[in-house]
Amino acid sequence: MSSATDSEATINALVNTIHPSFDYIIAITAFSACLFTLFVILFALSTKESRCRLVFRLNVLAICLVLTMSILTGFISYKTVVDPFNPVSTSLQLAAIVFTIFPPLLYDSILLTRLFALYPLSSTPLATLLKIFAFPCCIKCTRVVVLALVLDSYARNALVEGLILAEATTWFHNPNMTTEWAMQIADNIRTKLIKTACGIAEHIRQIFYISVANFIFPLIFNVALIISIMTDRSQTNGALLILMNNYITVLGVLCATLWFSGLEWLPKFFLQNGEWELVH
Repeated sequence: MSSATDSEATINALVNTIHPSFDYIIAITAFSACLFTLFVILFALSTKESRCRLVFRLNVLAICLVLTMSILTGFISYKTVVDPFNPVSTSLQLAAIVFTIFPPLLYDSILLTRLFALYPLSSTPLATLLKIFAFPCCIKCTRVVVLALVLDSYARNALVEGLILAEATTWFHNPNMTTEWAMQIADNIRTKLIKTACGIAEHIRQIFYISVANFIFPLIFNVALIISIMTDRSQTNGALLILMNNYITVLGVLCATLWFSGLEWLPKFFLQNGEWELVH
């Protein structure tokens, strides 16, 4: 009887260990499939001129970064499922964390680059540029420092306590991560206010779509992450929220870029003799 109880406890412990990895794999697979399809469509519909634009290249870079995050996180989760007693190396785990927590800085900056079209560096007074870009730049520099502290703390704990204990230690009530998400909220609010002020004469529907895609969804996820890190000792739900926040932010930024630019960098087609033809 005791042997059967011990075996059941061992199986339950094993299931509890690999269960979060299954959740990560499912989320990664679903969102990565959407992003890869969008990546292919983006290149298929773009023109040679549009591929030379900074916004297009930044969107491509964002998709590549989040797909790299998917590969690293998916491989780590796969290794946890098939070989739970032989964890991945600390360096690989750190690489996955870097590609998870640092790229949102880029995602939040893509639409901000659109303002350079309205305020060229060569013709805009320095005082105006400082009013527009000083706060976002300061916030982003501070976020880089905070995230570097998070990564350093995790690396130190991993060397002393091991990967599993380091994740638990670094997660619960982590002031640096809480500060990062709070600053991300402030960054998104400031960027949203700037874009709305610059585009106040545009259609209300366009501004609404931009707000939903690039502001409301990331705001909801950031608030949920702050609540999770303050109330939940397990990092499983928080890790899922972080992954989903990355995917949805990239999707939102790309869609918002398309709406904000008025689809100006996609090819135009017209119907002639019952067939769609490209306008040159």
